[in-house]
Amino acid sequence: MTEPATGQDPYLEHRRLLFATAYRMLGSVADAEDVLQDAWLSWHRADRSDVRDPRAYLVRTVTNLSLTRLTSARAQREKYVGPWLPEPLLTSPDAAEETELADSVSTAMLVVLESLAPIERAVFVLREVFGYSHAEIAETVDRPEPTVRQIAHRAREHVRARRARYDSDAGRRAEVTSRFIEACAGGDLSAVMELLAPDVTCWSDGGGKITAARRPLYGSDHVARWILGVLAKPQSRGVVMERAEINGELGLLMVLGGTPMGALTYDVADGRIQNLRLQVNPDKLAGLRG
Repeated sequence: MTEPATGQDPYLEHRRLLFATAYRMLGSVADAEDVLQDAWLSWHRADRSDVRDPRAYLVRTVTNLSLTRLTSARAQREKYVGPWLPEPLLTSPDAAEETELADSVSTAMLVVLESLAPIERAVFVLREVFGYSHAEIAETVDRPEPTVRQIAHRAREHVRARRARYDSDAGRRAEVTSRFIEACAGGDLSAVMELLAPDVTCWSDGGGKITAARRPLYGSDHVARWILGVLAKPQSRGVVMERAEINGELGLLMVLGGTPMGALTYDVADGRIQNLRLQVNPDKLAGLRG
């Protein structure tokens, strides 16, 4: 069954918000879309005579569907091959100005959210990202309000302790990105190393389907040699790096013949790349084909 394409249905009116909620809950474009499909089916089967606030009803539905899926996904991720990274998502250049695509959609933040318990993640997203009151969240997740306040505080402190702050200057990030593309394209090891922080860490997610490092890589020399080695492999020939807005920040697409083959997202501090995350799992690239 497909979703309706026209009309003033509340589901369509709030679909953007619903996707934003599910994506932050799950870190997966595919899972978020599945949740929205289930929410649409539930919405159109429901008796809406007692629904006073369709938006709240739909957010509650999506949140609880996401909680169920997230609990199941956690068990599956324990068997995941190599580092697990969120699915990258192409966003508009003005994402920072949009509530649904604020800082919380960055890859770095999604990685931190992954370390929260499912209920903590739900409360954090609803409270810190979308500004719901504790009372509204309590109704959504079916918990007493005092409990929700405790969960919100615990989740906020957890995220604060694990979320480092990096440069937010768009011009500096653009300069680093351009120099990184040029250095990689030229196979210039020294230039790549110069752009990486000495203690840089690189995570690569191939999901066991594409060759990727099974463990994080550390240090500018090791990371630079690995990146250039990947780009020099026969299966990577013809792949070019293109600037793109990914998860609300300037990042890099790895493209072959116009088809996205992977995504690089990273943090920048003092003009250097501090953390680098490479997503090449073919099952996790749907959000790059927008």
